[in-house]
Amino acid sequence: MQNVRRQSRANIDLLLETSWEVCNKIGGIYTVLSTKARVLQEKYGDKLIFIGPDVWTDSKPSPYFIERKTLLKSCASKLKLPYGISVRVGRWDIPGSPQVILVKFDGVYDQLNGIFGKMWELYGVNSMNAYGDYHEGCAFAVATAIVMNALAQHLKVKPEGVFAHFNEWTTAMGLLYFKMIQPEGATLFTTHATSIGRSICGNGKPLYDYFTGYNGDQMAGELNMEAKHSLEKTAAHQADCFTAVSEITAKECEQLLDIRPQVVTPNGFEPDFVPGGAKYVAKRNEARKRLLEVASALKGKIFADDTMIVATSGRNEYRNKGLDLFLDSLVKLEEKMSKDVLALILVPAWVKEPSQELVAALINKTSVKESPDFLTHRLNNEGYDSVTCRAADLEKQGKLKGNISLVYVPCYLDGHDGIVNISYYDVLPALDLTVFASYYEPWGYTPLESIAFGVPTVTSDKSGFGQWILSNFVNSLSACGVKVVGRSDSNYNEAADEIANQIARYSVQTQDEKKEAREAASATSAKADWKFFISAYDKAFKVASDRRDERVR
Repeated sequence: MQNVRRQSRANIDLLLETSWEVCNKIGGIYTVLSTKARVLQEKYGDKLIFIGPDVWTDSKPSPYFIERKTLLKSCASKLKLPYGISVRVGRWDIPGSPQVILVKFDGVYDQLNGIFGKMWELYGVNSMNAYGDYHEGCAFAVATAIVMNALAQHLKVKPEGVFAHFNEWTTAMGLLYFKMIQPEGATLFTTHATSIGRSICGNGKPLYDYFTGYNGDQMAGELNMEAKHSLEKTAAHQADCFTAVSEITAKECEQLLDIRPQVVTPNGFEPDFVPGGAKYVAKRNEARKRLLEVASALKGKIFADDTMIVATSGRNEYRNKGLDLFLDSLVKLEEKMSKDVLALILVPAWVKEPSQELVAALINKTSVKESPDFLTHRLNNEGYDSVTCRAADLEKQGKLKGNISLVYVPCYLDGHDGIVNISYYDVLPALDLTVFASYYEPWGYTPLESIAFGVPTVTSDKSGFGQWILSNFVNSLSACGVKVVGRSDSNYNEAADEIANQIARYSVQTQDEKKEAREAASATSAKADWKFFISAYDKAFKVASDRRDERVR
């Protein structure tokens, strides 16, 4: 038999990638997709198409979607789609401006019971105890799979040239449905965090000290996560290529999903998001001025221009994202500081409205007299919000009344929050240091974003990003702009003390030393440019191609 050398790269005619966060900024997956888009676009041009949910209205349009009805051979009007599914086509307003399809999927809800039965019959997916957002994710995912197949036919792309990439459990039903209706297409599935791993941590259980003792199926039953876990696990096993975003997550998948991802695809960053030169300085000055104005009005004290500003941000998961550890490190920091520190928690919560007292104080250039003096916005659940309750408790104990001033901004910083009114990426340059002390963090975009904007960061070794730093750099703020602090199930107080020490030491460094750390941070972030990490996706596409060929042979 003649030996035939396999192609070194996959033969891709149509690359379709879907996520609930396409043109829908909710969390870290939006950052993954929007920052890697340009590099993928350079490789595949308009063979690349992102697909997201059309959850927008005329009164509230997506700020990231630019409609272009004639794109993709006017597929928006020509695709014949069942169940009332409709699409809009356009460009995603990000570097690279990739083509994007938004899918309206409401009509699929009525079909879900039959689809769930079919998925049980074909793949063993157990949707019996589904609740919450399970149905919404599945309806979108199925609609997306139908659109993918119809689009490939409309564009006359051969099935073997179609690569369909699904992100997170919310699109997993789409992978299975696509495989059912178009088995010759190649499928990829990426988990950015396992649903059961996140649930174990979110329920206060010790993930790390007992890691090898956990069984994913058993824990899914205990934590009422059977449907999501079953769906995610099945998609991981059924995908032609299963990937995870870090080695720490790959080990989690191996333990909890009973499968090792074929490829680890670490997350990079797009440098075009970062302003340079005079523009950076202007944004830093503008944002610092506004943050100090807000803090002065809220706290009733004047903050000097050179006040040290430290912040944490990200998803509102009190333990998983290290918000608990950040707050307790501030208590320890107060014993070590002789100068003012403004500590910001920039984490979205269940916002009711901007604090009207604060709005009035900012207009009148006075200070707030009533209400909690750390919240910039009123919440619908102030008596139950974990950050609010802990911060109020600390202030009652008099533990955050000295040199440490806490301000909690519980909303998305989109430039229109009613108080700060500056977007998150424009706030980042104003910060002197960030802290991301996560307990559970498969990758960790927030510290990567921070150093990309030249802001040194303290993070934990329980993040994929932290592990990447430890594997490639000298672990110190001066050497690489990052300090990785060890966090386990048994060293909470020691970790809090170490974070406080890092902040205190950095606060007394000279301007030249701080400049060195900022430059080191920027240099480290340059090593995480997508152009260095995209090769992992090339490998994933090739794995998907080869395994698909073996499957349909």
